[in-house]
Amino acid sequence: MARHRILIANRGEIAIRIMQACEELGIDTVVVYTKEDQDSEHVQKVIRKSPDKAYRIASYKDPNEIFSVCDQAKCTAIHPGYGFFSENFRFARRATLRNRPITFIGPRWEVIRDLGSKINTKRVAKTLKIPVIPGSYAPIYNEIEAEALAEELFFLQKEQGIQHPSVLVKASAGGGGMGIEEVRELDAFRQAYRRIQNYARRQFGDEGVLIEQALRDYHHLEVQILCSKHGEYVHFGTRNCTIQSTGRQKRIEIAPGFDPDTISYPFDAKKVLNEIVEYSLRLAKHVKYDNVGTWEWIVTRDGKPYLLEVNTRIQVENGISARISRVKKIGQPNLIKEQIRCALGEKIGYNQNHISFEGTSIELRIVAEDTKRGFAPWCGTITTLKFPSYDWAEVHTHVPTSRPYKIPTEYDPNLALVIIWGQNTNEAIQRAKEFIDNTQIEGVGPKGEPIITNLSYLRERLDASLRFE
Repeated sequence: MARHRILIANRGEIAIRIMQACEELGIDTVVVYTKEDQDSEHVQKVIRKSPDKAYRIASYKDPNEIFSVCDQAKCTAIHPGYGFFSENFRFARRATLRNRPITFIGPRWEVIRDLGSKINTKRVAKTLKIPVIPGSYAPIYNEIEAEALAEELFFLQKEQGIQHPSVLVKASAGGGGMGIEEVRELDAFRQAYRRIQNYARRQFGDEGVLIEQALRDYHHLEVQILCSKHGEYVHFGTRNCTIQSTGRQKRIEIAPGFDPDTISYPFDAKKVLNEIVEYSLRLAKHVKYDNVGTWEWIVTRDGKPYLLEVNTRIQVENGISARISRVKKIGQPNLIKEQIRCALGEKIGYNQNHISFEGTSIELRIVAEDTKRGFAPWCGTITTLKFPSYDWAEVHTHVPTSRPYKIPTEYDPNLALVIIWGQNTNEAIQRAKEFIDNTQIEGVGPKGEPIITNLSYLRERLDASLRFE
């Protein structure tokens, strides 16, 4: 591999994981941070070792600052992590086409552009005979047209005997559960449409809106794919991320996506898992996808899969896919390392026949939030953070364990990601509960009130992870 220096254009635990992956690959890194993040471990780890490789910036969302640091630090590539610029095709295009090109660690900008649009993804999927959710196949900019489609979707649901029909209004350029509103009455549609259109205009510069039937009683699944610039395509199985907050933010993920050996499903679960993997690879090959990506699916109680969207980036939960995967002569893969290798032009070097799967893995997203008050974020200072040590668990956190840490109010109060592995689903769930029971988190709020976390919620929801309730 040619000599590279990568700017990590992100924060928190993902910045640390990218740093570690680069270190294992022998690649030099540079980090950026804001004033609010100066006490984060992703910053302090670098400052303690090489302070000249940590650059303070005003915002993670200012592309001019990011590129300026790239030039100043003589970086050859940018890793966007997830969020921020990770699915911004304009940022990726600018990196590629500027006078001093910088490699964007992700797919080609054209692919990010094309798959970043839910409308275009649906349109392409439909031509490939991949099932998609009933609704619009082109962005809607006209309120009257949108309301007419919504009325038709309400009518069709009533004809199907659905007692409580509803539609989803989505920003067509959105992703990650953002820019979505459910409408249960046609009379409320116009206001919801206007809110989402305004949100889409502010966030994405495109006020196109997607109208879809709101499906009920489903599971949210994912397929983890890795591709290279050399026409190689492999997958690392499926995940289930049905346990989410009221704002559609994932809280528990589990791989594989279903477990028919342990749980009885009203459909052929193995067949459905194979179908969504095949569909995902079909679309990836059609668009000549060339990096890591996640294909998101809805699977209804009767076993019908529908493509939801494609996330053209590394996912928070990539670690559980890696944890159940075994690559011949390599062992357990690191998908962040694989992403970096492929972005820098290397071949994957193995094919699907070299990949096997073993056991069940669970990711717990530990967050300072009040799950009984709509997952409201908790603000304050962490005074104690202690995790148990097991060979079947790994913890990723940017929160220091040796000193107090004030949670920045500017960002989500995520505290840690915990990845659990078991020989089977029941063992993985019991181990996850054991881990939660032996985790100690203490803190105080602005008025001296004790910290609130989602640990109890996570423990209570574990048994429902793979089941249709």
